[in-house]
Amino acid sequence: MRDFQKPGRSVVMSTHGMAATSHPAATQAAVRILEAGGTAMDAAIAACAVQCVVEPGSTGIGGDCFALYSEKGSDDIHAYNGAGWAPQAISIDALLAAGEKKQLPRQSPHVVTVPGAVDAWFALTEKFGRLPMGRLLEDAIRFAEQGYAVAPRSGTDWAAQTQLLAATTARDNMLVDGKAPAIGSVHRQPKLGATLRTIAEKGRAGFYEGAVAEDIVSYLRSLGGVHTLDDFASYRGEFVQPVKAAFRDYVVHECPPPGQGIIALLLLNILQGVEPGLDPLSPERLKAEIDATRMAYRVRDALLADPRFADVDVDYLLSQELATQLRSGEFPAALDTSATNATVEHKDTVYISVVDKDRNCASFINSIFHPFGSGLMAPKSGVLLHNRGQSFELTKGHPNCIGPRKRPLHTIIPGMATKNGKVELVFGVMGGHYQAMGHAHFLSKVIDYGCDVQAASDLPRLFPIPGTDTVEFESTLPQDVQQALAQQGYQLVAPVHPAIGGAQAIRVDWENGVLHGASDHRKDGCAMGVNLG
Repeated sequence: MRDFQKPGRSVVMSTHGMAATSHPAATQAAVRILEAGGTAMDAAIAACAVQCVVEPGSTGIGGDCFALYSEKGSDDIHAYNGAGWAPQAISIDALLAAGEKKQLPRQSPHVVTVPGAVDAWFALTEKFGRLPMGRLLEDAIRFAEQGYAVAPRSGTDWAAQTQLLAATTARDNMLVDGKAPAIGSVHRQPKLGATLRTIAEKGRAGFYEGAVAEDIVSYLRSLGGVHTLDDFASYRGEFVQPVKAAFRDYVVHECPPPGQGIIALLLLNILQGVEPGLDPLSPERLKAEIDATRMAYRVRDALLADPRFADVDVDYLLSQELATQLRSGEFPAALDTSATNATVEHKDTVYISVVDKDRNCASFINSIFHPFGSGLMAPKSGVLLHNRGQSFELTKGHPNCIGPRKRPLHTIIPGMATKNGKVELVFGVMGGHYQAMGHAHFLSKVIDYGCDVQAASDLPRLFPIPGTDTVEFESTLPQDVQQALAQQGYQLVAPVHPAIGGAQAIRVDWENGVLHGASDHRKDGCAMGVNLG
C-alpha cells in the first residue's frame, strides 16, 4: 500500500471495464466506447485516434501500430504487426552513392516507410470489434475540427520541436505565429479532421488510395522520395504468432520480430537467474538490470530484423544458453556489430491498455517514432509522417539493412502476461529504445517485489547508454543509490527528455472480478473504469 502522505496516484479499480492511456481525452473516449457496447479493441482504436489529434508529437495516422489481443482473457493471444514497409524502389546502393552514411537523416523522405497504423485499425476492428469505424473516429474528428486544449506534457514536448516544425510544411498546422501552441491554449487540425472523415466514410481505401495517398506520395516524391501509389495500395500488415517466455510463475507474451519484444523476453531470461533481493531500488539490483540491458541490446542490434528477409533465430534468442552466457558477462563474439540503433533518446509513442466487461484484453501501441516523427507533413491531408526508416541500417549485408518492401527493426512493443491460463497483466512502457528494458523493469517490480501496477510504474527509472559507462537516471532515484552506482563506475546523467518513458497497465483480478488500472505520472493521462453495465 502506498504512503498516502506522499504525492502519488492510487490504483484505479473497477468491475465492468478499464482503459488507461497517456491523455485524459483518449481515456474518456475509450470509456465511452466501452459503455456503448464496444469491445476492448474498439475502445483502444477510438482512444488512439483521439491521441493522433490531441497528442500529435507522440502518435498519428502517419505512423505504425502493433497490438496483442486476448478474447475473454484466454492465453491464446493474437498479435498484429502493423509496421510499414519501405518503398519498392528503395536501393541501398543508390543511398550509399548519394553519400548517406550510418543513418538516414531524420527529415529525409527515405525514412518514411508506408504508414501501417490505419491498415492495422481496420484489420483489428474487423476481427475483434463490434462498432463501425465511423463511430470509433467520432471523438477524434470532433477534436481535430473543433479544437482541444494542449496538455502540459504534450505542450512541453511540442515546444522542444519548434525548430523542426518550423523547417517543414508542418509549420502551418502545428505552429502558431512560429511558436508551439501554449499549454492550455486551444489547437485545431482541420485538415487532419477532413482526412479522418474520409477514412470514416471510405474505409481503409480512404487512406491508402485516392486523394490522401496521392497527397502523401506526391509530397514525398517532391523531396526526392521513391514512394509510389502502389506501395500504399498494396501495403498490408499481418496477424502473427506471439513470442513468449516464462518468468517466475507467469508467461510473458510479446509481438515477434521485427519488434524488440523478444529482447524484453531475453532480459527477463537473464534476470530470472538473478536473486531479486528485498529492495527493488538496491544498487545491486539496479546494477544487474543495467548490465543485462547492455548485453541484451547488443544482441538486438546484431540480429533483430524483418523475419521475411532475415533469419531471426527466435529459439536462440530465447534459449537459456544465451541468457546464461550473457548473465555471466560473456558476449558471443560472433554477434559483434557496428549497428547504429543503440541510440539513447526516448522517442515518443502512445500505449493503450483496455479490458472490457467480457474480459477481452487489448494491448495496443501506435507511434511516429521521434517527437513529431520526421516533421514532414503532407500539405493537403495534414498527415504528419513518421521517421521509422531511421531504424534501418545502411551497412550492406546487415540483417536490418534497408531494402524494398522491408520493415525496419521496431521499438514499439505491447505486452501481456498470463498466469494459470488467463491474462493477468495488460501492459506497455513507452519510450522508444527504452521499451524492452521498461517491460522487464516493470514486470520484475510487479512479480518479484509485489508492487501494484501503479507503484511499479511510479518507481524511478534508469537506462544505460549503450557502449559507454553512462546511465541516464531520473532525479527521484534515492541519493544513496546514485552514489553507490557512481562508486561502481557508472556515470549518471539526466535524461534527454523530461523523464524516461511512460507506462499504462491493467491487472485482472479474476478471483474478485476487479480490474486494477494504472497510468504513468510522467505523461498527461489517466486510467478510468466502467463500474456499471
